[in-house]
Amino acid sequence: MFWRSVVGKLAITILLLVSFVLFILTVLLLEFFENFHVDEAEKDMMQTATKVSIMVEQYDNQELALETAERVKDPASRLAIIYEDGTSWVSQSIDNDLGKLDTEWLKKENDLMGVITNGENIKKQLFLPDGNTEVMIVGTPVSQDGAVFVYQSLDIVNQTKAETTKIIFLAAGIAIILTTIFAFFLSTRITSPLIKMREAAFDLTRGEFNTKVPILTHDEIGELAMAFNRMGRQLKFHINALRQEKEQLSSIVSSMADGVITFNRNSDMLITNPPAERFIENLYYENDMDSSENNNKAPIPLDEILTNVIQDEKEAIHEINLQGRTWVMIMTPLYDQTYVRGAVAVIRDMTEERRLDKLRKDFIANVSHELRTPISMLQGYSEAIVDDVAESREDKNELAQIIHDESLRMGRLVNELLDLARMEAGHIQLNIENVNVEKFIERILKKFKGLADESDVELNLIKHISTDQIYIDQDRVEQVLTNLIDNAIRHTNENGKVNVIIESNATDFNVSVNDNGSGIPEDDLPFVFERFYKADKSRTKNSKKKGTGLGLSIAKNIVEAHNGSITVNSKINEGTTFSFKLPLQEK
Repeated sequence: MFWRSVVGKLAITILLLVSFVLFILTVLLLEFFENFHVDEAEKDMMQTATKVSIMVEQYDNQELALETAERVKDPASRLAIIYEDGTSWVSQSIDNDLGKLDTEWLKKENDLMGVITNGENIKKQLFLPDGNTEVMIVGTPVSQDGAVFVYQSLDIVNQTKAETTKIIFLAAGIAIILTTIFAFFLSTRITSPLIKMREAAFDLTRGEFNTKVPILTHDEIGELAMAFNRMGRQLKFHINALRQEKEQLSSIVSSMADGVITFNRNSDMLITNPPAERFIENLYYENDMDSSENNNKAPIPLDEILTNVIQDEKEAIHEINLQGRTWVMIMTPLYDQTYVRGAVAVIRDMTEERRLDKLRKDFIANVSHELRTPISMLQGYSEAIVDDVAESREDKNELAQIIHDESLRMGRLVNELLDLARMEAGHIQLNIENVNVEKFIERILKKFKGLADESDVELNLIKHISTDQIYIDQDRVEQVLTNLIDNAIRHTNENGKVNVIIESNATDFNVSVNDNGSGIPEDDLPFVFERFYKADKSRTKNSKKKGTGLGLSIAKNIVEAHNGSITVNSKINEGTTFSFKLPLQEK
């Protein structure tokens, strides 16, 4: 609404103020001019009466005095002369409504008779004997018992007053119009910068910090505009600083490997990063909760921990197991001065650390187990030789052969452990050379032909070779194939099959070794490439030839050193397929 705006309020205020002043001034002026006109009329009439009285006293010619008095007076007034002998004379008047004074009525008016009796000048307003005409009358004494009266109708004075009133009201109206125009001009002039500041303030709320208010004057409003522009620049600077800090903090939190969640006291999750979101999804799934319905509310386990942290105002550490993974969470209260306004939780996935701890313990146990048997056999058979338990030369040779085999087994175990340690430490060196695929594969299969025939296993080669020459470390890849083919033959029953499938093209060298043997249990599949993994002895056909459990782990490291990948698929009593893929390299 107009009157609610600053322009309207300022204009209306100025207009009301001027109107009030004009009202008071008009009332005072009307009162002043009304009295002024009456006083001037009475003064003029009194001067006329005084002149006539002097003429009556000094002129010997009565008619000449009356004729002169007729000319001296105002034509609209009447002149009445009371002589000493009681006679009277009343002049003519152009005002027909102004009647003549009656001597008898005059004698009844004590105030008027005071002129004759007391010799006083009088000024008075009264009605004539007809009762319809209000007149203004003045009187002055003549000699001792005479008097001169001059009177005229108040209509003349009222007419003058009306004209004066019109002029005053006209001037007041013009003043109000000019004041209104001035008020709107002044208020618009004053409020125009304020309106621009309001629009600029709205722009600031929309984030347009480059908005500037034009400085039109150098008064207080101009200084206010300068301060507003300075405020906008400072606000832009601080907002940009806060935005940069927020983006930096967001980038830091997003790039953290640990999960970060901030909560308020109402259990609302305010900030989360990708690792924390994955943890929350697993937590929802673990507790059969719908993440879409709970939205940003903390799940029940976190909510309980948060409640305890806020109540106790102490840091809390919890280990949470979800979907086969282990998470460690540290929740710390957040303070607003002395008031706890929420908490921040840092969540770390400790699955790999726990797995490495377990692998380290298992490694020590497996190495101890693998070394204990040959060491026990070496100790036992060597004691038998020292104690002459074996009497014949053949018995001693047999014991010595067992000691020799066990020492070779220990040597293989130690060498494989050293190779694996070097590979896992990244110290493996590849000797890349040009290799003919067909000759390379046929040579390896020829090496296992005798073992396959001995085990009554059919060994087949399937080739899809479009690129005959490849660049690989021949010895290392042969070590991988030897391990895979040897495992396939050893875990395949009699009359079984082992297929070696070779695919060589311009970009990849793919090898698959599949068998229809006993297979690997589903629970063991994720661990076949771990150190010391061994198939169940009940599924191993050749019990005499025992592996160290390091072959597949070494094979995996060799393939990855070639920037390749190795996978396994297996079903119990249906067979196993090991596949690896090497990207071809140029020498």
